[in-house]
Amino acid sequence: MNILITSAGRRVSLVRAFQKELKKIYPQAKVIAADADSSLSAACHAADSYFKVPRLDNPEYINSLIAHCKDHQIKLVVPTIDTELLLLSKNKELLEKNSITPIIASVEFIEKCRDKRVIHEFFESHGIAIAKEYGKSDYTLPMFIKPIDGSRSVDTYLIKAKEDLTDYHFANEKLMFLQYLDHGEYDEFTCDLYYGKDYKLKCAVPRKRIKIRDGEVNKALTMNNDLVPYIKKKLGYIEGAVGCLTAQFFKHKSRSDIYGIEINPRFGGGYPLSYLAGANFPKWIIEEYMLNKEIDDKFDCWEDNLLMIRYDDEILVHGYKS
Repeated sequence: MNILITSAGRRVSLVRAFQKELKKIYPQAKVIAADADSSLSAACHAADSYFKVPRLDNPEYINSLIAHCKDHQIKLVVPTIDTELLLLSKNKELLEKNSITPIIASVEFIEKCRDKRVIHEFFESHGIAIAKEYGKSDYTLPMFIKPIDGSRSVDTYLIKAKEDLTDYHFANEKLMFLQYLDHGEYDEFTCDLYYGKDYKLKCAVPRKRIKIRDGEVNKALTMNNDLVPYIKKKLGYIEGAVGCLTAQFFKHKSRSDIYGIEINPRFGGGYPLSYLAGANFPKWIIEEYMLNKEIDDKFDCWEDNLLMIRYDDEILVHGYKS
């Protein structure tokens, strides 16, 4: 009854959360980590065990993953990065035939999330406002530029003057020219959402993003605000959505304006704040997928106004040989 965290990287807090919850139910079970650079992954060394896998673009990745899962008696697979989601979802049936259950959304929903234009259409179909996309010959400054398939704030630009624009911005067809939502007027939130096997929303925790470091939240605050009933109303059911989703919204500081930005159907780097606030997604995953329990709807018993301030820590590996 072991659990695997894939692309574990630096996700030490997520590994430890799953360890804590799994061992309450199955004391002998293990949380195992996998990474293409496993020996240099902090989360791999924090896990009960770990193994190295090929890079995601290697055609042997899935076969290697299945072989390792069998060797380590792994029941559940929990993905953590955008680029592995489609690959795992497309191979979900193969994994399940080998008694391995990936906690993964449907291919159709992941494809929507991976394309920023398509997820904008998804938001609009659910009555959620989005930032206007400009044509590359008809735009208003300031504006924000980002790729349609990007992640971790890679290839994003705040353009305040025409001098900031380059030939690259115009030539790259993947870059979207978008209405700028001023951080002086809007607060940025990442919301941790839990969806059950029935595709219904069970819990929503807005985290105000105070400071970002390397594309991941460094300082954040839980806030039980208007976003909670708003998300329950607009996104109470999403076909194909299961487990943890992170949805990004901009909320006006004084008005009721809310804009949907993007959705990532996986655990986000800032989820440990929601876990420590009481939104126990690892426990619910174990209960749903190992114990076949139904998860109660509308869980709201999480701590409001809990501030997270992150800092660097050390993982020491004695006797390491490169």
